[in-house]
Amino acid sequence: SGLIGRSWAMAFAAGGFKVKLYDIAQQQLTSALENIRKQMKDLEESGFLKGALSAEQQLALISICTDLKAAVEGATFIQECTPENLELKKKIFGQLDLIVGDNVILSSSTSCLLPSKLFTGLKHVKQCIVSHPVNPPYFVPLVEIVPHPETDPSTTERTYALMKKIGQSPVKLNREIEGFVLNRLQYAVISESWRLVGEGVISPNDLDLVMSDGLGMRYAFIGPLETMHLNAEGISDYCERYREGMRLVLNTFGPVPEFSGEIQQKISQAMSEKIPVVPKVLDARRKRRDEYLTGLAKLKKQMKSD
Repeated sequence: SGLIGRSWAMAFAAGGFKVKLYDIAQQQLTSALENIRKQMKDLEESGFLKGALSAEQQLALISICTDLKAAVEGATFIQECTPENLELKKKIFGQLDLIVGDNVILSSSTSCLLPSKLFTGLKHVKQCIVSHPVNPPYFVPLVEIVPHPETDPSTTERTYALMKKIGQSPVKLNREIEGFVLNRLQYAVISESWRLVGEGVISPNDLDLVMSDGLGMRYAFIGPLETMHLNAEGISDYCERYREGMRLVLNTFGPVPEFSGEIQQKISQAMSEKIPVVPKVLDARRKRRDEYLTGLAKLKKQMKSD
């Protein structure tokens, strides 16, 4: 019932599904439900609430439970949202494996644990899959669907269809790979950002501006491959024009940074001056981020329908 679990609950309720939010701590569940209520009311007032139902109707679909067996009774889809700890997640799935039927999908929100490490040995492994969201799932629709080598194709298809039904944008990975796809792309950007700041090429704040007011503006609507396609007369023409230049630049990239030491301090200082590491300040900035993401999602939806 943490941040990811709450966001998933909101997304499923927006799609009209009944949701049982599980946690071992009653106080955590009570707090989660209060937070969800506030978020939904705020979203409804600002016109950004997802789905066809009102906030009250969506809230009526969400219940809380501290008993795992009772929480999953009658469920067709279970989304695990525990911290990124392999042993903890394996323990949870081991417990679920003993109490679910043969038609329930067991899905994990993990961002970095491979399905082969997470699900191997489970009796219901054919029903297991990773559905990796982007934080926060309610505001960013992408979901990476990553099957275990033994996952039944029907599990992948049912998960994909469910994600589409609740308004997410699922992508299917044909096989598992470290970091999946989103984080491999993200880490490549972070790695080079770290290096450019560390080598004194650019300041941390200007580096962020390169993304938010440069690459990020077009990547919000089209991906890197379509960008290449449109920036020339197709992909083949782009490669003919820029192949040598790309290779020249890529060959100057250095080793993987340590993400520590002086560069870490330099970036941390710049970010802390911009956004002080104070709970209220961070929460306000996250709220502002979510408002931007919601507005962007609404704009994209409007433009697709035009």
